[in-house]
Amino acid sequence: MANKEKMDILVHTGPGTIMGNYLRRYWVPALLESELPEPGCDPIEITLMGERLVGFRDAQDRIALVQEWCPHRGASLFYGRNEGDGLRCSFHGWMYDVNGQCIDMPSEPETARFKERICITAYPCVVRGGVIWTYMGPKELVPPAPELEWALLPASQRYVSKRVQETNYLQALEGGIDSSHVSFLHRFDLESEPLFTAAKGNRYLRADTHPKFEVVESPGGLLIGARRQGEEDSYYWRITQFILPWFTLIPPFGDHAMGGHAWVPIDDENCYVWSINFHPHRELTPSEIEGIESGSGIHASLIPGTFNTVANKRNKYLLDRRAQREQRSFSGIYGVGMQDSAIQETIGPIQDRTREHLGTSDVGIILARRRMLNAALALAEEGTEPPALDQKSQKVRAASLLLPKGQPFAEGAEEVLVASKEKIVATL
Repeated sequence: MANKEKMDILVHTGPGTIMGNYLRRYWVPALLESELPEPGCDPIEITLMGERLVGFRDAQDRIALVQEWCPHRGASLFYGRNEGDGLRCSFHGWMYDVNGQCIDMPSEPETARFKERICITAYPCVVRGGVIWTYMGPKELVPPAPELEWALLPASQRYVSKRVQETNYLQALEGGIDSSHVSFLHRFDLESEPLFTAAKGNRYLRADTHPKFEVVESPGGLLIGARRQGEEDSYYWRITQFILPWFTLIPPFGDHAMGGHAWVPIDDENCYVWSINFHPHRELTPSEIEGIESGSGIHASLIPGTFNTVANKRNKYLLDRRAQREQRSFSGIYGVGMQDSAIQETIGPIQDRTREHLGTSDVGIILARRRMLNAALALAEEGTEPPALDQKSQKVRAASLLLPKGQPFAEGAEEVLVASKEKIVATL
């Protein structure tokens, strides 16, 4: 059973917490670029790791996230006016630029220099891969901009979405690195879902429901290898990349688009689930995009104008018992992404890990917790720089392939685990 004190460190991410300070050292996927589509557009509100923020894009096309409350009388800047050079509070007209500096204070005498002493919290932003990323850590320690493979591809080669999940980020992340559940929860989706169809690996997944896990520590996180029986002389390996602090890359099926996730805390009981499909060598096909937008894959159908899912705990995730009985869906819930979200939400907002009984298939989860906890404590107690801040750690791929029996998976798959435009994707 898990140690409660250690688990409490892992799940609490607000300002000043051990894990919160650690996570703020990374670039955070915060907004879709489409949420702030053009200079001078309407501001938006967002909560990240317990901080209520407002995002805006000024007339010079600079993007920032700033604290929501105005330091004058506490009014919400979400209701402010984007006036070109900054965001103006609607209460008394105080105005702030993308650096958080107050640049106008019309309620005070023109000769006053009071505004020079007023500055609000503001986080820098960059745009990569259709995503607005923000950095919430110490200003003097900004790491290089993110260079995950999908974030550097043309728009035609990637599809990115986000949705709200009503759980702590950690149990969502743990679902993403758990390869054994694919043989059960997603069992009947392996041929019907467009991004799985006709992949040879589907047969191995259905036939062998108790994979043997081997986990290897990588510079940026973990390589999590799930081994199933392949051919007579080989094993079928599905190798998931866990990149600190919240990214995963999902092993692909055949030549279909690859997949990935990021789980970003909104607060301790809710998170954003970022879902990405991409192909490093070609544009996504119409059938792949159709499958993505239908909600059958890792993405989900959303209530218009929100990031909340159509299927949710208030409507029992549109559970279809007939589909479950007829073996059209193992769980009766439509869509791979919604199946994951639903099951993770049934655990509760924050899982009580002191009640769990982990088995051999959970070694990846055990080591991911340990890697994150050790990194966060090393930063807090010794000032040790977190791993995976460098861009090289992010330039990796997941893989699914056959390897001869007896060959170490990390060694046998070494060539396909490195993201490179020159390498051919050879997956099952």
